[in-house]
Amino acid sequence: MDAQIEEAISIAWNPASDQSLKNQAFEFLNQLRTNPQAWQVCTGLFTRSPRVSEVVRLVSLEIVNNAVHSQSMDGASLVFLKDALLDYARRVYSGTSQDNPDPPHLQNKLTQTLTYLFVYLYKQGWESFIADFLALTSLPNSTQKDNYLGVVLYLRILSSIHDEIADMIIARQGNEAKRNTELKDLVRERDMLRIAQSWRDILRFYENQNDTVVEMTLKVMGKWVSWIEISLVINQETLNLLLPLLGRTNGDDRVRNAAVDTITEIAAKKMKARDKVEMISFLGLKQIVSQLLASPPLNDYKGTARYDTDLAEAVAKLVNTIMTDIVRVLEDTEVENDSRANAEQLLQDFLPLLLRLFSDEYDEVCSTVIPSLTDILTFLRKVNNLPQAYADMLPPILQAIVQKMRYDETSSWGNEDEQTDEAEFMELRKRLQILQKTVAAVDQSLYIEFLTKLVADLFATLEQRGSQMDWRDLDLGLHEIYLFGELALPNAGLAHKSQPSPVAAERLAVMMSKMVESGIANFHHPAILLQYMEICVRYTAFFEAQQQYIPQVLENFVRLVHNEHVRLRTRSWYLFQRFVKSLRGQVGNVARTVIESISDLLPIKAEVASTDADDDMSSDESDHSADAVFNSQLYLFEAIGCISSTAATPAADQALYARSVLEPLFSDMSVHLPRAKSGDAQAVLQIHHIVMALGTLAGGFADWNVAQTNKAPPPKEISDEFSRAAEAILIALNELNSNGEIRAACRSAFSKLLGVLGAAVLPQLPQWIEGLLSRSSSKDEMALFLRLLEQVVFSFKTEIYNILDLLLTPLLERVFAGLSEPITGTDDEIQLQELRREYVTFVQVILVNDLGGVLVSSANQGIFDSLVSSLVTISKTIVHGNMVASRIGFNCLTRMCSQWGGPDVGTIGENPVTTGAPSPVIAGFDQFMISRFHTVCWDVVQDPHFRPFQDAQARQVLNEISSLQQAIYTKTGDSFVHHVQTITFPQLGMDGTEYLRALTTSKDRKAVTTYLQRLLKGRE
Repeated sequence: MDAQIEEAISIAWNPASDQSLKNQAFEFLNQLRTNPQAWQVCTGLFTRSPRVSEVVRLVSLEIVNNAVHSQSMDGASLVFLKDALLDYARRVYSGTSQDNPDPPHLQNKLTQTLTYLFVYLYKQGWESFIADFLALTSLPNSTQKDNYLGVVLYLRILSSIHDEIADMIIARQGNEAKRNTELKDLVRERDMLRIAQSWRDILRFYENQNDTVVEMTLKVMGKWVSWIEISLVINQETLNLLLPLLGRTNGDDRVRNAAVDTITEIAAKKMKARDKVEMISFLGLKQIVSQLLASPPLNDYKGTARYDTDLAEAVAKLVNTIMTDIVRVLEDTEVENDSRANAEQLLQDFLPLLLRLFSDEYDEVCSTVIPSLTDILTFLRKVNNLPQAYADMLPPILQAIVQKMRYDETSSWGNEDEQTDEAEFMELRKRLQILQKTVAAVDQSLYIEFLTKLVADLFATLEQRGSQMDWRDLDLGLHEIYLFGELALPNAGLAHKSQPSPVAAERLAVMMSKMVESGIANFHHPAILLQYMEICVRYTAFFEAQQQYIPQVLENFVRLVHNEHVRLRTRSWYLFQRFVKSLRGQVGNVARTVIESISDLLPIKAEVASTDADDDMSSDESDHSADAVFNSQLYLFEAIGCISSTAATPAADQALYARSVLEPLFSDMSVHLPRAKSGDAQAVLQIHHIVMALGTLAGGFADWNVAQTNKAPPPKEISDEFSRAAEAILIALNELNSNGEIRAACRSAFSKLLGVLGAAVLPQLPQWIEGLLSRSSSKDEMALFLRLLEQVVFSFKTEIYNILDLLLTPLLERVFAGLSEPITGTDDEIQLQELRREYVTFVQVILVNDLGGVLVSSANQGIFDSLVSSLVTISKTIVHGNMVASRIGFNCLTRMCSQWGGPDVGTIGENPVTTGAPSPVIAGFDQFMISRFHTVCWDVVQDPHFRPFQDAQARQVLNEISSLQQAIYTKTGDSFVHHVQTITFPQLGMDGTEYLRALTTSKDRKAVTTYLQRLLKGRE
């Protein structure tokens, strides 16, 4: 069988093998894994001498490994395997073998298998496991750890044992966790002393001859220290071997870095507060860290390519660990006074060291100590009446935080090749901002005074040096002004419950005045110009109070939107829109000037994206793409709408401003429409962009919101101008209706035109419906358009009846067609659910706004039965994703009962009676309610998937069912009661007495809902 296995492995891993043979080989090997005898053959293949090929040995050992790990071997088999592998290890790793040692990947697999054997046999069956492999570390007749091969295997095994039984990163559950605890206890009892001594012996022997072994030993010590007796590593003999390694001054010294990591793990070991403080002092960690920071790799080579970032990160991790533990001691309210005093001294001692690492030019080093600095500030925030010693810590901390927010000397801004670095720096700034806010929470006065001075010095330097000033310093100051608002503005971060600091608000006003007057808007660097605009937009409230600055800032904006830097220019268009929108009441008097000044930016130039464009580009990287530029350009159209439509601007002037922008767009559309009709992709895209621009301009004008019916409608001059825009869009929609992108643009434009057209939109509604609910329209498009129509119906309910009466039948026919389309996938199902929801909501809006008459008018009688059937079908469709539509559907049926059921004839109370025969508004509607509406209620109740006692949405549906049942009763009285007693409940095989009592005696639908819910629970 061994030859067969060897051949199968060779075929499977031979690239030249026939594919069918490969498949057979893999199938054979997969079956082999479940063969209870295969491990024996594979053990022989792995240990055979002379050796078979490496791949055969590796796969064979993997099969053995799988057999051990899956616990498919009995005790005798494990002992047999133990003897075979131990014999192999003694033969190959004793230091006297003629065989070459296994390559690293085979050693790894052998180590893993031996570790599994340790787990299953160390308790009983291989108690000498550690001693057996420790013996391999010495050559025959030697007392030193001079067998390199045996030492490496021994260290690999120790590392693997820790990973298997003591690694805290991997969560262990139940029996496995208990097993691991027992194994660790056994190791401590049997072998821990000899293991600790072996580390010392290995370090002593190899410290000056083999760095690889020393590094491996240190890493093993660092792993094991978390769960062994600390005195085994904190003793003079071990420290005498460990500490000199920290002083090595080679450039990239992995041994030194590993030694720092080992010290870090020792420092991180959990222990009582008093012991922790004493250990930090005993180890002399302050001196160790100080010496490391003063060593050439971290001091002499600072700012050069020889600076050792790996060592810096290792030291930062050590300091972070120490400081976190110190803060934990200080937070412990039960710690003894002498330990607290020692911890406070350690905090003072280590803070400069932490800030040195926090201020490191490499952000990775800084980030490593941010957690402990956060802990320190959080602790200080909790201290009442901050002692002076603690208060004195804050200025250097704040200084370091602010300085770290500065771009370093090697960085640039806006360089495409460095965008990843810049994004990482922005993330670091966010973390630093949190630290800065915490400092402000501890000592607000310090924060205000510090930043006030920083900004004052910034503008003083700018005044002296002008354009020669380093842009990084300016950027830092502006960034701090931007952040300062968290203290100075209401509801902004540090300002609690709309109560900003009056001092901060006053200082912010001074900062803003200095910024505007400084001429910083003329600085040459794009990062500074962008920061300037961001700040102006953030603090528009300042300009509302200091309106004398608005013309100057607006002039700067108009200039900056023409900047040649693409990232600055496109972002400035958005910021310009935000600025004029916020201050529209103060800038309307210069609308003509502004429009004329930016008119050269308004011509649209659509560019069809190339087919080989990189789809994975980030938003920042695609700032220069044609689509990104156009999307930013739309903000200019909205800004013009905002600035042109202020209350102080006469309607005639508003119309003039609108016309000055609309006319070029109309002309452009007339030029491109014939080409677009013939299929020219660029022309189609141009029409799309023009339609979007027309809609966006209208959105800027629409200070009158269509949803706010208490506001006056738009002036006729404005609605006339935008009626022309709507007509132009309808022409494009009619000509290019088969294009989904065009329909989407037109739908977007329609939603924005509503605010400036007012009731003038109503005569155009049939054309909009014809265009936006075409045969090409998807269910998703129908749902979106129905949502817009709901808005129109709500807003113009007093004027829309005749139009709605005219268009309802063709509208619903389109919707019914969409509802009946076959479902071909998950996306289709989601779109259908959305269409159902918007359709029933549309019907509900009609009924809520007293327009139900259109549903039964002579023009729409022919579709009424289809309308009711669709509502009934949707209401009883109890599936995930349709519960909302079902609830609204039942609500619509209830409203139909109220609207057309006639006067109430069935009373609800302790003695319910029927006061007369039903007299519905529509002849026969009383029986229609009983036969159709009542029936669908029980169809849902009988649905096994309907579980209102488990699903909140289903419970809402049940509430609507209860309301509908009571509505039918109040309109039909005894007729309904008779139907329930003679038809409904006999068919259900139940007594309906309790149900009728709940229905007719309690005006609160809760009684009916409770009965039905109890009924449904009873069927479980």
